[in-house]
Amino acid sequence: MLVTETLPELAKELQQLLEAKKPELALQLPTLKIVEGCMCGDDFCASFYTQPKPKGAYSPGHETLLLEPAEGMLILDVVDGVISFVEVLHRPEIRQKLVALGLQS
Repeated sequence: MLVTETLPELAKELQQLLEAKKPELALQLPTLKIVEGCMCGDDFCASFYTQPKPKGAYSPGHETLLLEPAEGMLILDVVDGVISFVEVLHRPEIRQKLVALGLQS
């Protein structure tokens, strides 16, 4: 599932935020896929993996990128220059879409 097709509003927002902060990561958005939803069960979480979930911790090439959305929180885990996890918090409209798709519990 492409993020641009599944969550087009979020994809557009990510595009704008990344173009301002890390334009090289914005180039990944057209092909960014939702691989697996976060199954933490928190009712404020709408996070998802865009690469297979790691077994254990991320590799030494991991960085966390805090974005500044108008609503909620958006934090990216980037591994070796590739967006691997999109942490989306306090965005109920996104969570509802992911729950409807069976990607959140």
